[in-house]
Amino acid sequence: MDLNLSDEQKLLRESAERFVAESYDADHRRKMANDPLGFSPAVWKQFAELGWLALPLPEEYGGLGGNAVDIGILMEAFGRGLVSEPYVATVVLGAALIARCGTSEQKQASLPKVADGSLKLAFAHAERAARFDLARVTTSANKTGQGWRLSGSKIAVLDGHAADEIIVSAHIHDHRGPQGRIGLFLVQATTPGLAISDYPRLGGGRACNIELLEAHLPEDALLGDGSDALPAIEWAIDRAMAALGAEAVGIMQTLLDTTLDYTKIRKQFGRPLSANQVIRHRLADMAMQVDEARSMALRAALKADSAPVERARAASGAKAKIGKCARFVGEQSIQLHGGMGVTEELEVGAYFKRLVAFDTLFGGTAHHYARHAALGRRA
Repeated sequence: MDLNLSDEQKLLRESAERFVAESYDADHRRKMANDPLGFSPAVWKQFAELGWLALPLPEEYGGLGGNAVDIGILMEAFGRGLVSEPYVATVVLGAALIARCGTSEQKQASLPKVADGSLKLAFAHAERAARFDLARVTTSANKTGQGWRLSGSKIAVLDGHAADEIIVSAHIHDHRGPQGRIGLFLVQATTPGLAISDYPRLGGGRACNIELLEAHLPEDALLGDGSDALPAIEWAIDRAMAALGAEAVGIMQTLLDTTLDYTKIRKQFGRPLSANQVIRHRLADMAMQVDEARSMALRAALKADSAPVERARAASGAKAKIGKCARFVGEQSIQLHGGMGVTEELEVGAYFKRLVAFDTLFGGTAHHYARHAALGRRA
């Protein structure tokens, strides 16, 4: 297996890192944290101009035909800057589901708009009682004479407040009763009966809870032909976990670099902290954890289009291992900065908060260790 980046991927990494370094500083992040939208529309437009929104989309719909490794390169750079734009919600989840499940008409109507930045998406699937079980959906979609009627509630919808369309999962009920299959529905943000309550996410960005109160949708709101969408949901979530794992690696690398620089200039008893052998051992342990996390994120990306069990094991293994590494690196960074590490004056705390949020998103470390083991028994 060739793990070296191609020339195009190296250029992507360099341009992304340069853009993030120039555009995302402490003042910008504080401004976005206090903004009701949670991100900058001007920066989102630049993403479109740079081709990042089109990166993984099919070429026939205005995309560049990139793969999960390309997304990982981009997401690692985003982690370095704590980027809060809705890239995962719109491109990694929303557009991927439309590209995989949608009809030709639905793809043509949505994907070019995602590529040019004029359409933002969100994916509403998680429910309060599901406990990260992707197959547990209580939201219902009842067939009517004019289309569909959706009722239910969703939680932790990434960037749902800013989306133009929300992809909602629901159990399908038609004239023959419950069908036992999950469908995906394109819901306009302005649909009557759709109630959104948003809130800030730990470490930057925003999420929302959604209530569907007898929301009426047209016939063509159903994504695709109505076949069971659970395999596609699992595929999309696994790809999202690989992307978020790469973002976490970028965050951890920044914490390691920042902590290393701090221990070189911070003096104690007339000597730099980095002259202390115990401190060097801690920094070495942090570096090892970052490298282990990077290899797991790359493996998850390389397996993103493999057979379902193989792909899911790689995604859960990466989520569990990176979550454990992230906790260690974040805690060591805070401790080595001393009291300064938990103040607003330094950004170490903000990066650590994003890592804590990563560990709980789409299931924590314990959940994915259990999933990985269960999938291993199945294999």
